[in-house]
Amino acid sequence: MAQKALLFDLDGTLLISDPLHIAVFGEFFAERGMPYSEEVYERQIHGSHNAEIFPRLFPGEDAVALAAEKEARFRDRLQPGTPPMPGAPELLDLASAEGWAVAVVTNAPRENAEHMLRAIGLRERFEVIVIGDECSRGKPDPEPYLEAMRQLDVRPQDCIAFEDSQSGMRAAARSGAFGIGVCSGVEPDRLHEAGASATITDFTDPALPGLLDRLRETGA
Repeated sequence: MAQKALLFDLDGTLLISDPLHIAVFGEFFAERGMPYSEEVYERQIHGSHNAEIFPRLFPGEDAVALAAEKEARFRDRLQPGTPPMPGAPELLDLASAEGWAVAVVTNAPRENAEHMLRAIGLRERFEVIVIGDECSRGKPDPEPYLEAMRQLDVRPQDCIAFEDSQSGMRAAARSGAFGIGVCSGVEPDRLHEAGASATITDFTDPALPGLLDRLRETGA
């Protein structure tokens, strides 16, 4: 029987982090006297890569330095003991019991990814953490998901990918994984438009067990 895998985005998928990102970007906009709202965050920032965000939003400034400052402020706000997304630990327990491989696939910088996983108490659950910056292309390109599949030695059709953003869902869908949207900040229809085959509210959603059955049903 072929190896099966669950692939997880991090921000907004394994933990609810958008309020922290929204607040930090709000500081950047306020410091520059620029108008800002949660709609600005959702439309222009959410799911995008820092290398794209900062040159577009703050042209003429040092995008690399701004990104580093933003991520440092984010880490300062994220404290140990932060709860993971509801149901995430139990889903990882199930994966272990079923013999399914797991990986994190994120556009977050590695320092942030490590910090987030430690803050929610799940760092030891993942041996494979794929970072968009460390791939030839980040999300929405499928390369980060394909890299996770290579590291886990799994086929796309034997993977379920969980994503909360349109950009991430496009990457997951293009990789050939079965994409499940986690509706922590984006409406279900927008995740479906981006390629989600199904959506859930979080990992306690009663629809999830039936969706996981597809891994048990796929052949060798």
